[in-house]
Amino acid sequence: MDNQLPNTSSAPEATKPKVSVGDSLNRMFSNVFTSVSLAERIMFVKHMSMMIHSGMTEVESLRLIRSQIRSKGFLKILDDIIGNIENGQSLSVALSHYRNVFGDLFINIIKIGEISGTLSENLDYLGLEMKKSQSLRSKVRGALIYPAVILAATIGVVGGLIFFILPKILPIFKSLKVTLPITTRALMYLSDTLRSHYILIGLGFILFIICLFVLRSIPTTRYIMHRMLLSTPIFGTISIGFNMANMTRILGMLLKSGEKIVQAVSITADASSNLVYKKALREAVVEVQRGKTLYAYFEEHEHLFPPTVSRMIEVGEKTGNLDNNLAYLAEFYENEVDEVTKNLSGILEPILLVVMGVAVGFVALAIITPIYGITQGLKTK
Repeated sequence: MDNQLPNTSSAPEATKPKVSVGDSLNRMFSNVFTSVSLAERIMFVKHMSMMIHSGMTEVESLRLIRSQIRSKGFLKILDDIIGNIENGQSLSVALSHYRNVFGDLFINIIKIGEISGTLSENLDYLGLEMKKSQSLRSKVRGALIYPAVILAATIGVVGGLIFFILPKILPIFKSLKVTLPITTRALMYLSDTLRSHYILIGLGFILFIICLFVLRSIPTTRYIMHRMLLSTPIFGTISIGFNMANMTRILGMLLKSGEKIVQAVSITADASSNLVYKKALREAVVEVQRGKTLYAYFEEHEHLFPPTVSRMIEVGEKTGNLDNNLAYLAEFYENEVDEVTKNLSGILEPILLVVMGVAVGFVALAIITPIYGITQGLKTK
């Protein structure tokens, strides 16, 4: 399929019919409490593309898709979309009532397809790009599974020693009335504290997790967390590559579909999950509106946008081939993230094994040292 989408940036906006207050409230609650997974959205656009291409109407396609959906939240959204289309709204306008569910990018690509008469092709192209995004996220998450397993194993081994093995051994040390090594005394204190206050410690841990979730919902703290993530070794490289791949893919797709540069960058900013990049791209929109080129802004923020990106965008802007250059950059950074995530386990494995070895070794040393000292003392007697 030809991925070149027609230029329709000058087409008029679709008129939005009036809706009742009750409908508005229902949609508001659906936006807040309903989420549609990326896999469900990919399935939606792929099936819609195939059915519309086969000659089915939008309503017929939506009804058939509805019969295959199991998510109650998605079913409710589809019912409302079908009703709105039957009342005269276009698919993009009906979807726009659930902007927080589908996103600006999703809605804009469909709107362009409706205006240009290439809805099936646009849906297929959108599904392909969403599939790439899903694949990239899966690779990043998959790379973190092994370190998480090692960390959990370390905590499990040390916790098992502290709660089940040490309580049977430490009373013997206490009854000997001898000076114990500092490692043993530290371990005894830790064991006694954990076993005596495990309920409070557990509640404190739960409260800590809740506080993290609350802080994560505050834009300022989320921005700080995202900024810190970009500065961390290894994970900062992955995060920058991940954001570059997503940004260039979305921006290139919008420009290929005919969006103007300002609107395309604005939608890309809204689609960004990293608040640091969201803020930077919104600033880029303002600078571009003032007459600055996009690559010039990226050059001034090299810590966020690598020189490769600004150079390729500069060449693309000067040659009129920006959308293709962005597609190349998206593929480049997807491959780079793929390579880093493949090597992540190899990079982290020695570090995690050292941490695990130190933790288990400390516990073993704290137990074996006094036993050895007592044995030597008995031999001298």
